[in-house]
Amino acid sequence: MTEHPAGTERFRGEQVVAAIDFHHTVIYAPDATTAQPPSHVAAADPRGYFHKISHRAGNPDGTYEDDSSEYWEAIGDALAPAAAILLLGHGKGKANASHKFVAYAEEHRKDIAAKIVADVRADIDDLTNEQVVQLAQRYFGEEPPRDLADGRWGGPEDATTQS
Repeated sequence: MTEHPAGTERFRGEQVVAAIDFHHTVIYAPDATTAQPPSHVAAADPRGYFHKISHRAGNPDGTYEDDSSEYWEAIGDALAPAAAILLLGHGKGKANASHKFVAYAEEHRKDIAAKIVADVRADIDDLTNEQVVQLAQRYFGEEPPRDLADGRWGGPEDATTQS
């Protein structure tokens, strides 16, 4: 597993959003800036399964098979310092990695499961870092600054203020 050098200790007591797929997880703080890049957790692929992670033989329902629980464990360890967790996943049903992580957390990491506030379906492959952070800010009730179209950024109260 790999993690961003900044580590996840900076998430202690913070609200975070984690975009989870079967190969890679990116963890953001809603107040993140470009000076604080997101943290990354990548699944190890010693058997080369990433090119084909589901199969039919012996698997009639076509569900994804876990290589090991190490990846879910690494995600749990990275999220452990957070106070509240918003999960983003791009699949649905049994093919959704974020749902698999929730099931793992409920069984093995009840401390993490208790912090998960929602598991939201989103097109995580096409969202920019800024869009993920803005989604988390809105979800956690922190309206992100708006572009006021005149070079200023601010909240609703700033829209009526003239410079």
